[in-house]
Amino acid sequence: MAIADQPLPSLRNRLLAALPPGDVAKLWPQLEPVELEFRKTLQRPDEPAGSVYFPEVGYVSRLASMEDGDSAEIGLIGPEGMTGLAVLLGADRDSFELLVQVPGTAMRMDATAFRKALDDIPSLRPLLNRYALAHFEQVARTGACNGRHHIDQRLARWLLMSHDRTGSDEFPMTHEFMSMMLGVRRAGVITHPLALEWVG
Repeated sequence: MAIADQPLPSLRNRLLAALPPGDVAKLWPQLEPVELEFRKTLQRPDEPAGSVYFPEVGYVSRLASMEDGDSAEIGLIGPEGMTGLAVLLGADRDSFELLVQVPGTAMRMDATAFRKALDDIPSLRPLLNRYALAHFEQVARTGACNGRHHIDQRLARWLLMSHDRTGSDEFPMTHEFMSMMLGVRRAGVITHPLALEWVG
């Protein structure tokens, strides 16, 4: 039986699920199911991307590192998206870190195989380019929100974005992580009423 004629498993990543079945069948042999372990680094700044990930459950934080050693979360990547946008756009690395914040699962694909698939599967690049635009808009709005809104508003926004990606009302969270995703120093959230409520 040809690959295109074989039944395909249910796809939990929405980008992969949006592809025509025949194109998913071509892509499927290159995809490897993996666990996304809590706090695992999937990509370090300025290092070549060896793989791209299509999260199914959980999500990955895109972090910008500062000169003083602090980091700020600038974007979330969950089942709606993928990592490796630099590879999609023709580069092999970018200056951001990708860190698993909510554990789960993903489909992993070798970066070289991914580049070949972009050329071989006509529907793949336009779909992923639209996702890249949506992700960059998310990053821009996060920057605007962190620059203009109070901590309460930033926390509410982050909780809603996390809920969209996990479908859960519970997220693993520490004061350190909360300060990173709000773009403030840890001391600024330890005594905040919302921090005391959400961080046990």
